[in-house]
Amino acid sequence: MRVVIFGGGGFIGSAIADRLLAEGHSLRIFERPRVQPYREFTGIDEVEWVAGDISSMHDVSDAIQGVDAVLHMVSTTLPKSSNDDPIFDVQSNVVGSLHILNAMVTHRVPSIVFISSGGTVYGNPLYLPVDENHPTNPVVSYGITKLAIEKYLQIYERLHGIKAITLRVANPYGERQRLETAQGAVGVFLHHAIKGIPIEIWGDGSVTRDYIHVSDVAEAFSTALEYSGEQRLFNVSSGVGTSLNDLIGRIEDVLGQSIERRYLAGRSFDVPVNVLCNELARSELDWTPRVSMAEGIGRTAEWMRRELARVAG
Repeated sequence: MRVVIFGGGGFIGSAIADRLLAEGHSLRIFERPRVQPYREFTGIDEVEWVAGDISSMHDVSDAIQGVDAVLHMVSTTLPKSSNDDPIFDVQSNVVGSLHILNAMVTHRVPSIVFISSGGTVYGNPLYLPVDENHPTNPVVSYGITKLAIEKYLQIYERLHGIKAITLRVANPYGERQRLETAQGAVGVFLHHAIKGIPIEIWGDGSVTRDYIHVSDVAEAFSTALEYSGEQRLFNVSSGVGTSLNDLIGRIEDVLGQSIERRYLAGRSFDVPVNVLCNELARSELDWTPRVSMAEGIGRTAEWMRRELARVAG
């Protein structure tokens, strides 16, 4: 299958790209200008790296022409900062997604898999674990725009017959998570611990999240790409909640060292607990998370040490 991955050079996108290449798919990876390939591709890798702007209909149309499926991994904002400029959030994410869908109609591309946010679309949970039927009341613009894109996917499926699958991913972590963006507690905490920097915690450390290793996310996208059933929306998660305090304890166990913690005032946009039910993905996609927190943290720490040594020269 020939697949275009919008955002295929990023943290999650690159993990998906590597899995699909290993499975024998042919890829076109669409990234922003000046973003360099995340690794050197070998002669056996059927991959084309293209640069463009998702807000440009011309760039998007060129990228989609001639493919069998689309993976939409692009997000221009982060949950914690999206409320600062919701207009930019909508213009850059929702409009860009409509460019993708319109180009799919033009070029008759039959299917798309979109990454949504299991951590933000539901808002404060009414029950746990949160399943796909839970009400959606996001408290950040990031979650609102993800939901808007989900709804447009549904409309385009009804109007144009595009098979549109949404994966609401919990809190992914793992190798290649960008160190400079301070995104993701596992990556930030590991980075600080390895460098001997105290870890700052917003609140009392009881905020609980559902962490899932990026390789498990990549497997979910691979199976969703081949899925032929009737369901269109899946949570992708570990199904297990881990508090920030417990996370630090797990990192201490893996690294074999104690970590200094500094507690700050809580943040209004932090949902206290978010744990997702993954039973639908297990049953429909025949998918299950395989990487334990201990293994995942260990793999991430090993990668991070190598990356920090490389940067240090």
